[in-house]
Amino acid sequence: MFSGAYTALVTPFQDGIVDEHALSGLVEFQIQGGVSGLVIGGTTGEAATMTETERERVLAHVVERVAGRVQVVAGTGSNDTAETIRRTQRARELGVDAAMIVAPYYNKPTQEGLFQHFAAIASAVDLPIMLYNVPGRTAVNVLPETVVRLAAIPGIATIKEASGSIDQCSQIIRGTDDAFSLLSGDDSLTAPVMSIGGRGVVSVVGNIVPHAVSRLTSAILQGESLAARDIHLELFDLCQAMFFDNNPTAVKTAASMLGLCDEEVRLPLTSMSSANRERLLAAMRDCSYVASLEREIAA
Repeated sequence: MFSGAYTALVTPFQDGIVDEHALSGLVEFQIQGGVSGLVIGGTTGEAATMTETERERVLAHVVERVAGRVQVVAGTGSNDTAETIRRTQRARELGVDAAMIVAPYYNKPTQEGLFQHFAAIASAVDLPIMLYNVPGRTAVNVLPETVVRLAAIPGIATIKEASGSIDQCSQIIRGTDDAFSLLSGDDSLTAPVMSIGGRGVVSVVGNIVPHAVSRLTSAILQGESLAARDIHLELFDLCQAMFFDNNPTAVKTAASMLGLCDEEVRLPLTSMSSANRERLLAAMRDCSYVASLEREIAA
């Protein structure tokens, strides 16, 4: 069962090169923050602008640093089924615990095409699969009825659901059994999604406040609804701020402000605008979880 807080980890760059020293620090920071797992090479990790060699090196580095302490999920999806299978097989060889497969982008397949794509990957690779539905980026929505069909396939274990639709989440949860888990793909919807049966989140804001996101998911799973509500509301503005300009520009800028890594992103992404940088800083100052983190780092 996939449950709890999974951080969609940023990939730190310095002068155009992957900063492995900073990457090691980020991994330790996340584990100390109590996360259930790390998702490597997703949207937040800027896999789209990394070479194959870089993606594999980052994945191998994280697997080595984690050393089995939390789950490592590799983002291996593409818009080519054969290439996705190859990437997923390679990730398995590198020792990951699961693979996150995004819905094929650009091609705009039918629901049957989506079903066959994910089914082919699950059949070809002996590794738990996390479906990833993010129609805002892929131009295709994996509909609940397709997810329910896929959930019956051995090896397809969970979904990162980032459609932003509580109705869609409800339909998936209603149509699947407890062996299949739904994780929120939107930080600001973590508590609402978990209140209807979601099991956790794949988080962007967790890059800077993993302890808070871990506490939020734990509180809900343990039935502590009032505590969860308070954490949700305290984090809400910060979650919204993670998408000023775009992701991962905002979260990398925030991480840089906290001294966790450089804010550098790769083109076609650019540095954060000055106006949004001020808005981000205000949201960070207003969040008590960031304030407590700043004290810990200063100490």
